[in-house]
Amino acid sequence: MSKLQRLLMIVGRLEDLPLAFSTGVRVADDALAIYQELKLKKKYTYIVYKMNDEATEIVVEKAVEGSNYETFVKELPKDACRYAVFDFAYETKGEGQGRNKILFFFWSPDTAKVKPKMVYAASKDALRKKLEGIYTEIQATDLSEVAYETVLDKVTR
Repeated sequence: MSKLQRLLMIVGRLEDLPLAFSTGVRVADDALAIYQELKLKKKYTYIVYKMNDEATEIVVEKAVEGSNYETFVKELPKDACRYAVFDFAYETKGEGQGRNKILFFFWSPDTAKVKPKMVYAASKDALRKKLEGIYTEIQATDLSEVAYETVLDKVTR
């Protein structure tokens, strides 16, 4: 059982939250359009998504061009949840061929407040299911789980 699943069991049922938190979270139209630009046009290296202030809609916080994985990891908030999509470039082991895989990240650091963690966990699929072409999903609660070598290992399995 993951840390997040244990946390959800300890805190209680999602039905105790207002309806907007547990269901009905929508994805902003531009969030999907910007993803298509990353996927098809390779315009962005990564996109970071967050909940709006009312926790009713998933919106783009930033879409970054020409960056790298190290910068992406450094910019993850220390005490707040986020979703992200990263166009992960790597070389195959042995062959040295360049490859790219689009990865979905669910960032839920241990230091984030409980209620936002629950909201983000309950709403993740609202975004994830609309993003076609994702190779794999990375769920992380600390920086070791998004370390380059850890992610590379998951991508090349």
